[in-house]
Amino acid sequence: MTPGEVIISANERIDDLERAGLRLIQCPASFCFSIDAVLLSHFATAHNYDRVMDLCTGTGVIPLLLSTRAKGLRLVGLELNREVAERAARSVRLNKLEASIAIECGDVRNFKSLFPHNSFNVVVANPPYLPVGQGNLSAVDVQRMARHEVTATLRDVVAAAQWLLPTGGRFAMVHRSHRLTDILVVLREHRLEPKRMRMVHAAAGKEANIVLVEAVKDAKPDLVSGPPIFVHNADGTYTAEIRRLYAGGDL
Repeated sequence: MTPGEVIISANERIDDLERAGLRLIQCPASFCFSIDAVLLSHFATAHNYDRVMDLCTGTGVIPLLLSTRAKGLRLVGLELNREVAERAARSVRLNKLEASIAIECGDVRNFKSLFPHNSFNVVVANPPYLPVGQGNLSAVDVQRMARHEVTATLRDVVAAAQWLLPTGGRFAMVHRSHRLTDILVVLREHRLEPKRMRMVHAAAGKEANIVLVEAVKDAKPDLVSGPPIFVHNADGTYTAEIRRLYAGGDL
């Protein structure tokens, strides 16, 4: 192996993220990122030199995409599954972004022992969506952890964000729209005031199935609900707004 070489196993593939030459190592037998991660990486507010934590980072796609949003970002992705975290770290090396992105293997529920209080000014999360008891639990451990709250609940993730952020810090999350009431209640319980929200629909005429929410710690109440996002046209192709995202635009 030559210095700097990144090894890809037989069950993995390299995908082009179609932005800034970024590439991502994925394992189809484990799980691959979805458009939810793309939406969140373009919805979250990012300023130059922000310190950003991505909770439940999975493939590491969100830190990679966020790295193109502003200058001088320092990003950390936290992932519980060691194999998945190692794969995400290889994606970082593949893109030669070790100086700005770090992947850490750890349990989001142990946030107080993992990272100092108020150590990030932006936290993002694409957490498991479904409480245990809703939907079918996957037989694949990695997929079960990614989809169901078997290792981290909504409350666990929000509590971690509260600990990591100082007053004025921002927390952005993508989640299922049917859990919006839970999301808003838990955010307020943890001093994270919802400030921006957008509902995501698979297509016009369909009910929203995804919600994007950004909250600010210790902020005054003032929630702005932006226009709906439609992912697909009637013929199944991506809408112009989604095409702009993949071309590097923001929500």
